[in-house]
Amino acid sequence: MRRLSRKKALSLVKELDAFPKVSESYVETSASGGTVSLIAFSAMALLAFFEFFVYRDTWMKYEYAVDKDFSSKLKINIDVTVAMKCQHVGADILDLAETMITSNGLQYEPAIFDLTPQQRLWQRTLAHIQGRLREEHALQEVLYKSLLKGGPTALPPREEASIEPLNACRIHGHVYVNKVAGNLHITVGKPIHHPQGHAHIAAFVSHDSYNFSHRIDHLSFGEEIPGIINPLDGTEKITFNNNQMFQYFITVVPTKLNTYKISADTHQFSVTERERVINHAAGSHGVSGIFVKYDTSSLMVTVSEQHMPLWQFLVRLCGIIGGIFSTTGMLHGLVGFCFDVICCRLKLGVYRPREDVQLQNQMNNVNNHQTPLLAENVPEEE
Repeated sequence: MRRLSRKKALSLVKELDAFPKVSESYVETSASGGTVSLIAFSAMALLAFFEFFVYRDTWMKYEYAVDKDFSSKLKINIDVTVAMKCQHVGADILDLAETMITSNGLQYEPAIFDLTPQQRLWQRTLAHIQGRLREEHALQEVLYKSLLKGGPTALPPREEASIEPLNACRIHGHVYVNKVAGNLHITVGKPIHHPQGHAHIAAFVSHDSYNFSHRIDHLSFGEEIPGIINPLDGTEKITFNNNQMFQYFITVVPTKLNTYKISADTHQFSVTERERVINHAAGSHGVSGIFVKYDTSSLMVTVSEQHMPLWQFLVRLCGIIGGIFSTTGMLHGLVGFCFDVICCRLKLGVYRPREDVQLQNQMNNVNNHQTPLLAENVPEEE
């Protein structure tokens, strides 16, 4: 009884077979089918090879949310060189709440404004990258994923000591500010910190020594990430007017960066530049100097690196193989059908009439069995 039940179950399973097998004696192969199969297998291998590289690649996913963190401090990283002596310039920050931010975190270092050939090459390379980033915004994703291999993006130091005079001042360091709009300004004279106002002592500085030609080697907000290039890195402005004002209007966007190489809380920013000459007689009022006016965005961006899961890669791979196999089979059948229709219309090949085929066979038989002349019937030569 058990054997009978097993046989019945096995026969039932065989009836449910969706892939019936065809005996090899009923299968006919052809040269055209072999050629199509060879092309199909080559296409499968090529597309599977490219699909593997797509599987290995990653992409950046951007998510937007409201920034609810208003109590934390915002870190500003500064590295600016001004073509004036350190005793003649001062830097400080005044936010929207009229709060004077102390600049104790900034250091004033005498420097040489002109760059060495190696530094100039670095500056030109950085300017070229900045130009490409403005044209191709997708390159920012490449920077996020590669982080320039973690390489330094700061101005390289001088190779050797120079005998040139120290005619410039390098202002570098970092300060913590409130997450409200503010103004970082570098102008003539040291700032005075007092609760009733804000002022710079500029009375003892000669107007002829004003020169706000500057170079921004680095300016960023939040945590510093090696390899990330910020919009103002490598910016250089040269002026020959003593009353020049440079303004940078910046919108800061909090950004959480999560990649396979790094996870950090940083800030992106966009910038609009403006410069003009201070001329009170012509109605152009203001103070000579460098002014960086920043404001924080209420949106927060989360940038995460995504990778294709293995199951999706296998599904796409099966789709490639099955799609090419089915498509080539249908195309081969369609071409064969069209070929049969044409041969039937023109009565070619197997579609030739039987009378023509029999006549052709008889002619072939006559040519093959033609009787040769007998030797005795050939007249003898005298």
